Formats: sequence, structure tokens, C-alpha cells
Amino acid sequence: MKIAVYPGTFNPITNGHMDLAERAAGLFDKIIVAVVGKNQQKPNALPLEQRMQLTKKVLGHLENVEVRSFDSLITQFVKECDANIILRGLRTVADFEYEFQLVGMNRILEPSIETVFLAPAEHLSYISSTLVREIAAYGGDISKFVHPAVVEAMENQIQSST
Repeated sequence: MKIAVYPGTFNPITNGHMDLAERAAGLFDKIIVAVVGKNQQKPNALPLEQRMQLTKKVLGHLENVEVRSFDSLITQFVKECDANIILRGLRTVADFEYEFQLVGMNRILEPSIETVFLAPAEHLSYISSTLVREIAAYGGDISKFVHPAVVEAMENQIQSST
């Protein structure tokens, strides 16, 4: 059974993330979408539980996708899942440079794990969670970039923080 782990903060989950999960669901027997509990480099606009719920809702139509959270090295989590594939998305050349560094580090930590890169559909390649959060924070319309449940969650989060 080919199991791939697709890690990310999904803060929030975007249409680009959904596109990647849909593509991967057709390539692998099982996809574990791994929501990072804490990320030292990215502040979380939405709490972990809410990011988990939204990710499950957005990807609920995919039968071979499971959503889990983790707070460890990705290589440890992949081994715990009996998987040996890390799935990563590439949008830009800048993404590639960072991702290439991660591949090297992960290979040293756990040589049996391979990383597979997928690119989102071209019309989604400019979407990032960071930009979605920024647009939402300024009251902009994010409905073209995320699932309606995410729009509602982001609006509620912004209203409760003001």
C-alpha cells in the first residue's frame, strides 16, 4: 500500500491545497494530511482544532484521505504512519529552493523516506495561506481562494479578535 503524508500548517487550507490533495488521491492508496500543531516560523491565525475541522470538511469528499495532526519531526511522523512518502506542493522557484533543503535534511534523518513534489493547477499556483490571511485581515474577499467554510471561519476569527 502506497501511503503519502502531506504535511502543512493549512492555516487556512486553500483551494491550492485541495487541488494537490485531489491529485495525490489519484496517485496513492492513502493520503494522510498532516496538520502541524506548532510551527516555529509561522504564527497560526486559526487554532489547531479549527484547522483540523476545516481540513476534514474541505477534503471530506476524498475517500482515501485521512486528516491527522502532529507535533514532531515530519520524518518521525511519517514512520509512525507506516508511510515512506512525503508529499509537498511546489508553486514557485522560491518554493523549490526551500523544499530542496528539506529533502536533503529529511534524507539524512531518514533515508528510507522519499519526497514527491506536485504542482497545483496553474490558476491556483499564486494562492498561499499567508496571502489569504492578509487579504482576510484587511476585509478583502477570499472566496475565490478557499472553501466557503474557510471564508466563514476566517470572518469569525477576525471579528472575534477585534
